[in-house]
Amino acid sequence: MSTATPTAAPYVPLLVYNSTNPAGGDSFTENLNLVYEVFLLWASETKERLVIDMALALAVGAVAERGRMLPAVVFMFVWSTVIYDPIACWTWNLSGWSNRMGGLDFAGGTPVHISSGSAALAYSIMLGKRRGHGTHELNYRPHNVAHVVIGTVFLWVGWFGFNGGSALGANLRSVMACVVTNLAASVGGITWCVLDYRLERKWSTVGFCSGVIAGLVAITPGSGYVPAWAAIVYGVVGGSACNYATKLKFVLGVDDALDIFAEHAIGGLVGNILTAFFAADYIAHLDGFSVIPGGWLNQHWIQLGYQLADSVTGFSYSFGGTCIILFIMNLVPGLSLRASEEAEILGIDDAEIGEFAYDYVELTRDVAGDPTESVAKYSGEDGSPMDIQEKSASPLPVD
Repeated sequence: MSTATPTAAPYVPLLVYNSTNPAGGDSFTENLNLVYEVFLLWASETKERLVIDMALALAVGAVAERGRMLPAVVFMFVWSTVIYDPIACWTWNLSGWSNRMGGLDFAGGTPVHISSGSAALAYSIMLGKRRGHGTHELNYRPHNVAHVVIGTVFLWVGWFGFNGGSALGANLRSVMACVVTNLAASVGGITWCVLDYRLERKWSTVGFCSGVIAGLVAITPGSGYVPAWAAIVYGVVGGSACNYATKLKFVLGVDDALDIFAEHAIGGLVGNILTAFFAADYIAHLDGFSVIPGGWLNQHWIQLGYQLADSVTGFSYSFGGTCIILFIMNLVPGLSLRASEEAEILGIDDAEIGEFAYDYVELTRDVAGDPTESVAKYSGEDGSPMDIQEKSASPLPVD
């Protein structure tokens, strides 16, 4: 899935076949230094592979309940190579245009969140809406709030490795990255919860979890650059922006089933912009060697332009590239993106995987009889089968 695996391969022959280090002399100490450098490369490569996996998991969430699995797997390989790798290169490689320009992205605001969120938006558009979208049939709620909480806890804890580990060392900068990550997540959860309370007069657990994710996404690009107090701003602004962004799918007429665009693309964009305001040179230097001009806190006003340039380019490249990839894939025999109507009625879990998360799903269908008939009566408000509007709304040809 990741194309970063061969990173350290060219260094291995020097260790296996040579008793000396031709590049740096023949001392035993220099050979030990080479071993150390290779292990650093391996550690960095492993971390980057996990980052790619996270971006892919976000992007393919758009296939929920209407996409086929095989094309999604092929898409993951192509997207990670053609879309993710160039964005990560221009963001973090010393020769990348954004890095050389002065863009600040500590842990993946653009490579991970903006790219995956825009890819999910493109995938949702190319697939079209789910069968029954906008009717009672798809008026879903979280099926297990306890699982939502457990998943959020896993993400919250894992994000310390995601952001703190981007310092590539056990130093004060890594500690500060973890501190601001925790603060932004907490404030983001509270902010989302308060915004939902004004409508429902209920303190939503799922709303809190959504806000936590929004805060984590927003703080990602600035986690190694901003002071602790700024994390509160990230949480409030990130939680608010992502909360309101969930309404964009209705404005755009897109069936983004998991709100990936709202949480990650918008959250990453907000985080990149806020980093222009709150990046501080003394925070970056906590690792002992990083030197940056900072953001507006250091009167470095042009930083906002750098952040916007990186964000807009990343979004445009990922969205446009994803549309092209999906359009071409859909023309290849066997890689049709959209599942059949029968598969959607039966359920993608059964049609594509043959398994269920819960046994009662199959038991309920056995009792109800023909799943096609039991589902069809909910497809239209008057009891008649619903027109397949989502297929006509898709830009892709559908059989």
